[in-house]
Amino acid sequence: MKRIHILIVAILSIILFQGCAVKSNVQKREVTLKKSIPQGGMWIPSLLKGMNEAEMTLLGSKLTADDIYNVNKSSLKDAIGHFNGGCTSEVISNQGLILTNHHCGFGQIQSHSSLENDYLKNGFWAKSFKDELPNKDLFVEFIVCIDDVTNQILNGISDDMNEKTKKQIINKNIEKAKKNAKKEDWQLTKVKSFYKGNQYFLFVTEKFEDVRLVGAPPSSIGKFGSDTDNWVFPRHTGDFSLFRIYADENNRPAKYSENNKPYKPKHYLPVSLDGVSEDDFTMVFGFPGRTNEYLPAVAIKHITEEFNPSNIAIREKALKVIDSYMKKDDAIRIKYASKQARIANYWKKWIGENQGIKKSNAIAKKQEFEQEFVKQIDKKGLNPEYKKLLPKLEKLYKEYAPINIKRRNFIETFLVNNELLKMCFKIYQFQWGQIPESFSTDIVKHKNVLYNNLKSIHKNYDKNVDFEVFKAIMPLYTKNVDTSIYDTTILTDFAKIEKLFNYSSSVLESVDLIYKTLLADKAFQYAKPFIDEYYKEINPKFVEKNTEIESVLKQYMKAQMEAIPNARYFPDANSTLRVTYGKVKGYSPRDAVYYTPVSYLEGIIEKYIPNDYEFDVPEKLRDLYYAKDFGQYADKNGKMPVCFLGTNHTTGGNSGSPAIDANGNLIGLNFDRVWEGTMSDMNYDPEICRNIMVDIRYVLFIVDKYAGAKRLIDEMELVHPKK
Repeated sequence: MKRIHILIVAILSIILFQGCAVKSNVQKREVTLKKSIPQGGMWIPSLLKGMNEAEMTLLGSKLTADDIYNVNKSSLKDAIGHFNGGCTSEVISNQGLILTNHHCGFGQIQSHSSLENDYLKNGFWAKSFKDELPNKDLFVEFIVCIDDVTNQILNGISDDMNEKTKKQIINKNIEKAKKNAKKEDWQLTKVKSFYKGNQYFLFVTEKFEDVRLVGAPPSSIGKFGSDTDNWVFPRHTGDFSLFRIYADENNRPAKYSENNKPYKPKHYLPVSLDGVSEDDFTMVFGFPGRTNEYLPAVAIKHITEEFNPSNIAIREKALKVIDSYMKKDDAIRIKYASKQARIANYWKKWIGENQGIKKSNAIAKKQEFEQEFVKQIDKKGLNPEYKKLLPKLEKLYKEYAPINIKRRNFIETFLVNNELLKMCFKIYQFQWGQIPESFSTDIVKHKNVLYNNLKSIHKNYDKNVDFEVFKAIMPLYTKNVDTSIYDTTILTDFAKIEKLFNYSSSVLESVDLIYKTLLADKAFQYAKPFIDEYYKEINPKFVEKNTEIESVLKQYMKAQMEAIPNARYFPDANSTLRVTYGKVKGYSPRDAVYYTPVSYLEGIIEKYIPNDYEFDVPEKLRDLYYAKDFGQYADKNGKMPVCFLGTNHTTGGNSGSPAIDANGNLIGLNFDRVWEGTMSDMNYDPEICRNIMVDIRYVLFIVDKYAGAKRLIDEMELVHPKK
């Protein structure tokens, strides 16, 4: 299969480092830059020379492509870490201090919290290195280099092969490319696909697994506004937390050890005290999770008019129950804090996504693009098979829609919102048939995995909350609702589970009893037919249809780039390192309303509701406000900035990403998008889409004036680039 070429002029730049070479030219093409400078897109940092570098310069950047990504010397990419595989973090000192969002570190903050030491409620600030708290399984991963391996991965692939054969060859080639990659012993490799599987890159990485909690504000700051303010502006959330990377004596990745030392980074970000003004250049550098910018109109219509609404309804019911319990019981608040935030996040995101798609008229615009696509096929004499792609997708999505909805509804009900059903699902996976007379260590492994799964669920579990959630959401999935299972199951009582798993010292006898007891449990018996249906009917049909759709979308991606080569093509997000650039900018969400791009501490005071779960404000923060004791962190008008807006194209995974100024300094911390702008996962529109960032001066103000953690300020490099 030939590589895609969408270039008018190819500029090949090969930079070698430990065997990693930058050879792709997909992003590099000459353009006629207009007064309206293009924005949007999540660009591969190794491929910024040419078009992207020119666009950034016109937006006000003073950075070169080499300043951002370089394998021969330190560059900005060396300060950007993938935080625990789901967020982004950045190094902000020469002692491995890293910054990320409060919600990204929420699980770790929660794990160290108790009623006696409620770090969620009161915050946490390590007074010295020895007070910094280790975190099991937490990691930060840095990119060493990126290499285009498309030719290697697609070697041996032909168009007449079926998808199964293609996948087998591609997987074999991926393993070979990873094995042959030149790297150091402590480094890792991964291969990711781009442009719907038309291009592949290999990443060499370094993964640090000793990451310790250093500081976190109380949730009344780090989560201020909670669900009410989530995905909206004006925002007043100090969504940040601080961790530190530790390394071995050679400054290399290592498991936790008391002998480890603070990591000495290749690069760290200086911190700007000068703040932002409207139209300032902003660059967000991070690991965006997933986008689908090149879907056909029929797919967007299905997602926003069918798929999203059904899942919104389930989460809405669950949240109503959880919120009511959290507001009246502190123990439940601590248990359910992380879970509630996770459920609420996408519930509100889906609502805003639907609104944005409608407001931007995205479906009609996609249909216009598709009409032009068909015209250009004829005009350019391209492969006539391309004209069959959109009708194929129309037919496939009609068949796919009901099974996609059913599958996601199952996941929402059994895995996301209800814990008893989740336990039943884990037990179902535990089954392996009759216990053999002679057993292998696999049985012991299965037993331990199930026990740890159940124990993990019960760590943050309340039977009454779960029961009310079950009553609320189960009728949305089935008419067969049996609430009596909560009275007869042992699964809601961890003491009974623990007794069962420790019944006998004989592994065979113990496993046999566990197997028989759990499979006979009334809750499991109730859930089993639904799980059977999922595994035997729903998921296989979903996989079948989804595979067909992915195959056609891959062809459609290639066809679009041939038919309309001058369109703006950037690869969809796939949790790999990306650059997105834009400006500080306000926006108008609806008629006669305009939001200026910066919010201030006075807005927190305006929203303040004493003892409210979402809008309480700590007394010390109120005192600092009334005394106007902002230190060196106030703006030129003496006000304390909190958050600001930008036109950067972000998504999930960009949480914690640094907002970087024109000179490469840290000015903010990305954490959210405006409500209507969440549609940027499918349709980026610079008129509507805005990302929300914590102003770094507010972060410093909280660390210094509120927490008194001056030792952390002292290890940062504070700069005044505008002066």
